[in-house]
Amino acid sequence: MTLPPSDEPARDPRPEPEPGPAHEGPGDDSASPTMLLKLVIAQGTFIAGLLFYLGAMYTSSYYGYFHISLGTLDLGFGELATQSLHLLKLEVLVAAGLIVLAVIAPSLRARSHRQGAPRAGGRAEALGARLSLPVVALGVLLLALWTQIQPYGWTAPFVIGAGLLLTQCRDAHGRRPHGFRRRALPVFAAAVFLFWGLTRITVDTAQRDASSHARHVVDWTGVVVLSSRPLSLPDGEVRKEPLPSGLLHPYRYTGLRLLLERDGRYYVVPLGWTPETGAIYVIRESESIWVGLTP
Repeated sequence: MTLPPSDEPARDPRPEPEPGPAHEGPGDDSASPTMLLKLVIAQGTFIAGLLFYLGAMYTSSYYGYFHISLGTLDLGFGELATQSLHLLKLEVLVAAGLIVLAVIAPSLRARSHRQGAPRAGGRAEALGARLSLPVVALGVLLLALWTQIQPYGWTAPFVIGAGLLLTQCRDAHGRRPHGFRRRALPVFAAAVFLFWGLTRITVDTAQRDASSHARHVVDWTGVVVLSSRPLSLPDGEVRKEPLPSGLLHPYRYTGLRLLLERDGRYYVVPLGWTPETGAIYVIRESESIWVGLTP
C-alpha cells in the first residue's frame, strides 16, 4: 500500500552548522594588515608625542632650577624625547603598571569569558566597582592635603584617576555603565587626572634631580678658559693666571665647573656656587677664547 506524500519537507539528518562569531565574517577587516598598521602608527605617534612632552617638561624643569630657559638650549625632538628616560624610577613604574592593569583588566576578563574560562575575576571587578567612589574620595582628600604630602603630591591625581577608571567595571549583576555621563565622561576625566599626575611627577623628579646635582658642584667636569683679553669673571671665586704676553691667549682662568655645553656655549659656575645666590656664566668658544675640559 502506497502512503500519500507528507506536507512537511524532508529533513536532513546531518546537524545544522553553528553560526560562527560575528567578527569572522568576510566583510570585517578588523584584523587585516592595513588596520593593524593603522593601529601601530596611531599608537606609535601617541607614544612619541607623550615622550616628547615629558622630555620637554623634564628638561624645562631641570634647567629651570638653574635659571636656564628651554628655548635657549635649542634641543631637537629626539633629544627631548630621550630626556623622558629620566622618569624610569621605581615609583613611576609602579604607578604606570597599576594604571595599565586597571585599563586592560576589563578587556582581559571579556576575552577569557569568550574563550570559556571561568569567571574568576567577576567578583573582583564587582568589588572594584563598589570601591570606585571611596577611591575617588581618598584622592580628593589627598588633593586637599597637597602641601602636607609633598614630594608625593602627584599621588592625589593618580588616585582620583584610578577611582574614575574603576567606575567602568561591571557590577555584581554583570552590568557595565553606558552613556555619555556614566562612561565617556568618567573616562575623559580619568585621562585628565592621570595626565596631570604624570606632569607633576615629571616636574618633581626634574627638580629633585637638579637639586641633587647642584649639591655636588665639585664633582662636575672642570673647565679651563684661555683668553686673549681679560674676562669679567669674579676674581674671588675664579683663579686668574697671567701667562707670558707673547702667547695668543695670555689669560688663564681655572676653578670653574661645567653645567652644560650647547653649540659652543659653555654654562660654567665657580666652585663655591649655590643655586640660591650664585650666577651662571656663559662662555662662547671663539678665536679669542679657548675652552678646555678637565676631570
